[in-house]
This record gives sequence, structure tokens and C-alpha cells, in this order.
Amino acid sequence: MGALEKSDPEVWQALRREEKRQRGTIELIAAENHASRAVLEAMASVLTDKYAEGYPKHRYYGGCWEADSVEELAQERAKRLYHAEHANVQPHSGAQANMAAYFALLQPGDSFMAMERNHGGHLTHGSPVSFSGRLYRLIPYGVNRETELIDYDEVERLAREHRPKLILAGASAYSRVIDFERFRHIANLVGARLMVDMAHIAGLVAAGVHPSPIPDADIVSATTHKTLRGPRGGFLLSKAQFASRLDEAVFPEAQGGPLMHIIAAKAVCFGEAMKPEFVSYQRAVVANARLLASDLQRGGLRIVSGGTDNHLMLVDLRDLGITGRAAEEALEGVGIIANRNAIPFDSRPPQLASGIRLGTPAVTTRGFGPAEIKRIAQLIIKVVTNIGDEKTYQKVRQEVEDISSRFPVPGLSP
Repeated sequence: MGALEKSDPEVWQALRREEKRQRGTIELIAAENHASRAVLEAMASVLTDKYAEGYPKHRYYGGCWEADSVEELAQERAKRLYHAEHANVQPHSGAQANMAAYFALLQPGDSFMAMERNHGGHLTHGSPVSFSGRLYRLIPYGVNRETELIDYDEVERLAREHRPKLILAGASAYSRVIDFERFRHIANLVGARLMVDMAHIAGLVAAGVHPSPIPDADIVSATTHKTLRGPRGGFLLSKAQFASRLDEAVFPEAQGGPLMHIIAAKAVCFGEAMKPEFVSYQRAVVANARLLASDLQRGGLRIVSGGTDNHLMLVDLRDLGITGRAAEEALEGVGIIANRNAIPFDSRPPQLASGIRLGTPAVTTRGFGPAEIKRIAQLIIKVVTNIGDEKTYQKVRQEVEDISSRFPVPGLSP
């Protein structure tokens, strides 16, 4: 009997149930992945105990020499992985990484441009329910109604009209390659800074399967737990001229003491991302996403923008007469985990939404290949075209269990 099982059986049992859930379901949430055993071990390490407020060699606590070495290792690996001039690995999350980036580049009341949430943007890209929408003035841009692609001409028109202090590129539900060079050109035209939120595509960028924003952006925010396949957390990259201001924005302006055990796990995941097999993995993520999108389309479902260039896609459910929430709940009931998501120009509220977002990072980590992806597409189509049919659900549930049983979850004990 382990220490946790002995001291707190309720929590231990919940964790065992979660392991069972992960093993027995097909994870298609685009923002989720399965961390390696090494990453999990680093997160559960003795660095949990260490307070290390400040930065390496400049801490506000004693006994930080090993914390310094771990954080410096994470910083250097991040810079090397992304060819960046500066890295800050302390943000607790992507939201706090974005907060620090705004603090470094904006003053309260300043205007900035970012993708409208219903078109693929994130809460922290100016939503009125987020600090970003309360502290700063958002000028939203979106996608073209016909192509459902970013309308760069419209972005330029809006930038010329409003002269924002900052332009933000990046999204949480956009399936196409983002033209960072065009965004840089537009920012230069109006004297704006350029920030890129690459939280979703950080792993793709690291592997070279999506263009890097590093040469063009002043500051880049990211997370380590999506395509990068590390611990839950954020990080920032910047040009050298912004290094000091950005570090101050993280600490002490946005956060207190860093989570040193998570920073250790970030160092591990950056190291894993430097290995050749990580490139193969990211290529497989994109190949699986493209196959899933094409097979769903072949089966009669509409994919926003007609396909995907990265790890995710949006499925428009309006022609089926069902909401994203109904599809999410039906799929979850058979063991296929996805999330409802607004589609461009959605008339439904976010709680219902007209689409679902699907992604392939987690299933690719488990080893799913073309055969499994094609079968998953068929199962999704069966469920969303037979909402409420328990016989269909039962058959699909059995197939999900069969597929899942053949692909262990990396990092989990046998």
C-alpha cells in the first residue's frame, strides 16, 4: 500500500478512477495530451517544497541553488528549442503568461487587436469576462465569412483605422497556418508591438511543422501542456530588448513564488521536444488531424474552413440540427471526449454552441494511426447523427473500449 492510499484513500480512489477514465476513453480535446512518466515524476518531486521567489541568483529565499540550476536549465532549453533570445519559464498558466505579456507591453486603457473569441480567439484575448477585456480596449478581428480564414486585409484596415498599441496573433480554435510575417508587416505599418499566443501550436512550432513566430514577434506566450506534451503551465519567449521588462511583469507584477516542481517538469518536456522522435510525433499529429477532418467531411459533416493544417478542427453541427453541447454530451457518454465550441458567426451562446472542437495530440501520443483515426471518424458520425439512440451508443461504446484497450496511456502505471 502506497503512502497516498494509506493516508487519504478518498483522493487515492479518485486518482485511480481518473486513470481508468483516461485508459478507457478516446481523448480528442485539442488542449489535452498525455505527459511522459519523466514529466510526471518531476512534477511530484521534492521541488514542491521549495519557495524560490525571484529569479536565479536573485532570490528572496535561501537554499535555492538547486532551484536555480533547474530554472536555468529550463530557460536555456526553451531558448535553444525555439531559437529565442530570452525565455521566462515561471508563468503558472497560459492565461498568466498572457497577463504578463500585456503588462510588459500595455498600460491600462490601451487598445489592442486580437481575434474575436467566436472566431477562434481565447478568453484572455480581450473577452469582457477576462482581465484582458476589463483592463484594455479590444479591437476584434476575425475570419472571412466565406473562406473562414483570417482576413489579413481586414486586419490591416482595422489596424490603420484604430492604430492599436499591440496586435496579438494566435488562437485557441483556428485550424489553419497563421501568417506571422503578415502580422509583423501590419504591426510595423501602424507602429504597434506584435505579440503571438502560440499556446496551442507550441509543439508544432518546436518540431518545425508550423512556421515559428519567434523571428517576427516581440513577445510570444505559450503553454507546455497541449501539443508540447509537458506539465500544465506557461512560458514566455521574447527578443532581448524586452527581457527585463517581461521578467518584471511576471514577477512581481503578475505572480509571486514560482512552482519549482512544474518548472523542473517544463525542463524535462523541453528536453523531450529536442529529440528526433518528437518531430515524428508532431508530424503524425498533423497527419492524423487531416485524416480525421477529411473522413468526417466524407461522412457528411461540415468542417470549418474545409479542413486543418494543424492539430485541431471545428465541426459545424448546424445542418444536423443539434448543439455542440448535445454532441459533446452524447460523445462523452460513449467514451469519446471532445468539447463544444463556437463556430465563426455562431448565433448560439457559448454554453450551447453550434460546433465541437476535435484534436489529435492525445490519441497520437497513445499511438493511434490511420486505421484508428478512420474508425474514430466513423464512430463520431454514428453518434452525432443518432442523438438519443441508446442502441447506437451501446455499440459505439463497445468499440471505444476495444480501441482503448489496445493502446496504453504513456506515463500511467500498468
